[in-house]
Amino acid sequence: MWWGVASALLANVLYSTGFVLEKRALAALPALNVRRPAHLIRQLLGSPLWLAGSFALAAGFAAQLIVYRTLPMAAAQALFVSGLVLLLLLSSAALGERTSHRERYAIVAILLALLMVVGSLSQRTDSIGHSSPAPLILLISGFSLAAGFSLYVSTERRSARRHRPPTSGVEYGVAVGLVYGVSSLAIKGVSAHLTLTDPTGTALALLKSPYPYLLLITGATGLVLSQTALQRCRASLIVPVCTTTSCLYTAVLGTFAFGESLPTDPLRLTLRLAGAALAVAVLLTLTTNTPQPTSPPRQLTHEPR
Repeated sequence: MWWGVASALLANVLYSTGFVLEKRALAALPALNVRRPAHLIRQLLGSPLWLAGSFALAAGFAAQLIVYRTLPMAAAQALFVSGLVLLLLLSSAALGERTSHRERYAIVAILLALLMVVGSLSQRTDSIGHSSPAPLILLISGFSLAAGFSLYVSTERRSARRHRPPTSGVEYGVAVGLVYGVSSLAIKGVSAHLTLTDPTGTALALLKSPYPYLLLITGATGLVLSQTALQRCRASLIVPVCTTTSCLYTAVLGTFAFGESLPTDPLRLTLRLAGAALAVAVLLTLTTNTPQPTSPPRQLTHEPR
């Protein structure tokens, strides 16, 4: 179980580093156009700094597989939220995004939430789900992806209107968070199928499941949507909103879909729920009442096809 905690913290480091590297690379690229995904991807692949960020994110994905094999999904999400601390520090140091007093207090609160969740873990009593009915996963994923895509498209249309104040980025973060929430369910499903004793059987079982296909869909669409969102808005806003949405989504629906349960010991249950609630409350506080940017970000140009 403690391997899972270490892997979650490592994943946080890799994900935060990857997002910051990608944000720096995007600042030097021309405006990305989501209506031309092939051209967008060619632009990204031509940036060595962006590729370095992508490799860091891929390594974080590998660490996340270990997390979901060794920790309950609700506990894992609370640990992933702690990555906000590193993200805020890196955004301030590498991107010049100033950290407010409220964000500094949030760092302390997130660290407290992290300690509470770690204190709630018990290798003897925590249940870890390993399977979920494929129709249920497909139903949940279908509705979630439709909601995420619809929100993103409607935000795009509103932001393209003339004389409209620029969006703060919250809508983009929620939309991308729904896509990555589905991706987390798929990663959980893949991790449950992995075994070193029968690689051939593992591969066949995965191909018969919906999880690798969901990963392909969410990986491709998440790439396009997240990069345009990062280019337009602050990383220190987009990533916390995305994290809040994804973690809430995975903790609630993932726990339900994979049949996991909360601790039965009253003290551990209190620590688990209070730690998760504190982490989510901090993120919601950071992402509400966000002031609008004083100057409009670089707008996407709708180039002819």
